[in-house]
Amino acid sequence: MLVELEGDAGEGVRADDPTELLESPRLPASLLLMVGAIACEVVIGSIMGMVAAVRRGSATDQSLMVASFIGVSAPQFVVGLLLLYVFAVKLSWFPIGGYGTWQHLVLPSLTLGLLGAGWYSRMMRSSMIDVLRQDYIRTARAKGLKARAVVFGHALPNAVLPIIAMIGIDIGLFMSGIVVVESVFGWPGIGQLAWQAIQRVDIPIIMGVTIVSACAIIIGNLLADLVAPFIDPRIKLR
Repeated sequence: MLVELEGDAGEGVRADDPTELLESPRLPASLLLMVGAIACEVVIGSIMGMVAAVRRGSATDQSLMVASFIGVSAPQFVVGLLLLYVFAVKLSWFPIGGYGTWQHLVLPSLTLGLLGAGWYSRMMRSSMIDVLRQDYIRTARAKGLKARAVVFGHALPNAVLPIIAMIGIDIGLFMSGIVVVESVFGWPGIGQLAWQAIQRVDIPIIMGVTIVSACAIIIGNLLADLVAPFIDPRIKLR
């Protein structure tokens, strides 16, 4: 148990694979991809959800929900390869793969962001519609506040709570490894390490990745619970 707490899962099958995952360069790579992916999906999904809620029932609302459904349903490798073909091969804006600069981070983060934005947009739309029906929103509108002030100043802070909870869940999911995206873009993260370990039945590496993933899930949910009271004063930590 002490060995596991120190982050050293023992000796792996291959000597060049570090089993001390807390000191492995793969952990910062996974953390960086996690931050970029969550930022993309939250920004894209929240904007789509807010616009759809404000224009509920319109053609814009229906188009955004169709786009979110496509984003949720699209395979990761298809989206990743399409982005590589367009932005790396045809336009040469970003490198085809690898790790080291912010240009390498854009396409894998955008791939995960586009796929995750569908869930966030649907959640934000549902939460925003529920908040916009509340009495204090009607009171704010009756006082003559502009629509932008009502949405961003009164509705958004209360509608964003489910999004915070989803971010906490995604921290654990992304830290457990995004095998497909890491393989497509050649990203040296924990997911790629775990897949290689599974292929050669490298038990120490698999144990180490599992422990790191479990800790990430716990920390992600804890952070979400700690942040929520700062957004909604009605929630108090006891």
